[in-house]
Amino acid sequence: MPTGTTVSSAVSSPVTPPLAVTVIGLGAMGSALAGAFLDAGHSVTVWNRTPGKGDALAARGAVVAATAEEAVTASELIVVCLVDYDASEAILTPLAKALSGRTLVNVTADVPDRARTAAAWAAEHGIAYLDGAVMVPTAVVGTPAGLLFYSGDPTTFERYEPVLRALGGRTVHVGDSPDRAAVFDVALLDLFYGAMGAMIHAFALARAHGVPAAEVVPYMTSIVDLLPEALEAMAGDIDARSYPALTAGLGTMAASVDHIVHAGRAAGIDSAQMEGIQRMTDRARELGHADSGWAANYEALINPRTRDRS
Repeated sequence: MPTGTTVSSAVSSPVTPPLAVTVIGLGAMGSALAGAFLDAGHSVTVWNRTPGKGDALAARGAVVAATAEEAVTASELIVVCLVDYDASEAILTPLAKALSGRTLVNVTADVPDRARTAAAWAAEHGIAYLDGAVMVPTAVVGTPAGLLFYSGDPTTFERYEPVLRALGGRTVHVGDSPDRAAVFDVALLDLFYGAMGAMIHAFALARAHGVPAAEVVPYMTSIVDLLPEALEAMAGDIDARSYPALTAGLGTMAASVDHIVHAGRAAGIDSAQMEGIQRMTDRARELGHADSGWAANYEALINPRTRDRS
């Protein structure tokens, strides 16, 4: 576990008396968050820009506020879940006075610099602030497997941790800096979407050469099973900036990358993702890491040089 993180591992029991919580934003995720608070016994007020989104939650006991200001003034803890920080700023900026003295938890997904800006705005207006990220699908919200990151003032997190734990059993405070939850968010999603993109490319490559995707799947687990150990090892090498030599280092692995790119081109499929990896491994070898392991590609990413490859 990263240094400076705090993890809660159980979904909260109902609170007596229940805390007043407001959820702003009732898309699929916001509705799931509000539902989890209701299930945990909290008093929930909801608001959404589009009328009617709160009807199902109202049937479960939530109060649907007529305005965003009414929603904010109903609770001491305000949870915001919108499409991005442009949307959250548009709603929250006019509410600065109403939010003053309350606690705002923003689990809207965006980039780290936006989290820092939001935290600075909150501090300027006397609003206790936590930034957050929901790392699971809506069906997993409110279950022991639910993973949510939070960052910001640890005292604020400790105060509301029992309430926030209603949203997921894996409730993790990842640091005092308000942008850290967003950093964890984009890092994990980088891995997820990169892996999903590689998966689709592998299927397309197989099908383009006459092999159905389903025939390849049973053997892909042998690759997937290597990843947990590889993650731990590469993280250690990258943090230490030390890349031990391997018998089959980047020079050998880069040849395999070349084969994949050429096979994709020959089949007429878009291999842009693999071509990016090809450029990365080429650059790492130029930097002197031909005998190092895959983690040495980190040096290529932080010391890039644009080069066309025919």
